[in-house]
Amino acid sequence: MTERQIVSTPMAPKAIGPYSQGVRAGELIFVSGQVPIDPATGQIIEGDIRAQTRRVLANVGEILQAAGASFANVVRTTVFLTNLDDFATMNDVYGTFFEAELAPPARSTVQVARLPRDARIEIDVIAVL
Repeated sequence: MTERQIVSTPMAPKAIGPYSQGVRAGELIFVSGQVPIDPATGQIIEGDIRAQTRRVLANVGEILQAAGASFANVVRTTVFLTNLDDFATMNDVYGTFFEAELAPPARSTVQVARLPRDARIEIDVIAVL
């Protein structure tokens, strides 16, 4: 059985349920879905989808770093939006977190009825070391 290691950092929001910020299993890193919570306040940030996407990906980045990885290691993402009209703006911000010369990760983007704490966006990722 593959050894599992919990990934945790105070630089990202604490889990708001019975789950880990991330889990490393062998060379795989699974980052739990992140919503735009400011880790300093524990509150959803104010702002439009651009600001919320940046906060979500900053949180993801901190968890990746705590696991010894970066966005360059990401192979799969899932983006959950409460309004697909936000897709183009989210996509613009999302693209700034992945280096153009690297192959971008596989991704699914879906519209959902509601997200925790009424966030507008949630993103989870899988990375490989």
